[in-house]
Amino acid sequence: MQFRHEVKHEISNLDKLILRQRLSTVMTPDSHAKNGHYEIRSLYFDNPDDKALREKLDGVSIREKYRIRLYNNDPDILHLERKFKCGGLGNKESTPLTPNQAQSIANGDIRWMAASADEIVRRFYTRICSDRLAAKVIVDYTREPFVFGPGNVRVTLDYNIRTALRCTDFLNPHCTTIPVPDSPCILEVKWDNFLPDVIRDIVQLGDRHSTAYSKYAACRMYD
Repeated sequence: MQFRHEVKHEISNLDKLILRQRLSTVMTPDSHAKNGHYEIRSLYFDNPDDKALREKLDGVSIREKYRIRLYNNDPDILHLERKFKCGGLGNKESTPLTPNQAQSIANGDIRWMAASADEIVRRFYTRICSDRLAAKVIVDYTREPFVFGPGNVRVTLDYNIRTALRCTDFLNPHCTTIPVPDSPCILEVKWDNFLPDVIRDIVQLGDRHSTAYSKYAACRMYD
């Protein structure tokens, strides 16, 4: 399992403008971005006791969560993702889904997953059955991604965080989402074995401190 270092900071809109300028002088926009950004919609899963939510709020060091992710509202770009965290390290596994597969999982129709040849799908199926995982909330936001070769560095600016409240109709383009009140912009820095000094210097913003802000947790507060 390949772990990456992950650090998050809550920043202001002014910080976002400053960082966007700094990052664009050294880093390269992610190849998947259109006009420098893309839209992300995630459908998160949790058990009846909200285990993933409670572990996040309680600061549990080792935790796991599953989500289905849609990019730029394009149903042809769908992924099932497993995110595993251990302190300040993270690992993400991803596999593509068809729109029918994603919709069936969201609807709770999981019988087909047991026969899947995909390890991530089968593992998710096992977790659904053992922990009674179900779709909980839709989280929308805008992401500006930058990449840097040495250290395999990825820096993202996430903002315009929105929630669909109790709606989990993931592939419905007319599903209404509303802004999460007082949601910040989130600066996230990820790297493998080392963070180059040039990137470390660029992302410095005075007295900003790392944060445990969770888009999932923020959006669950309104469901």
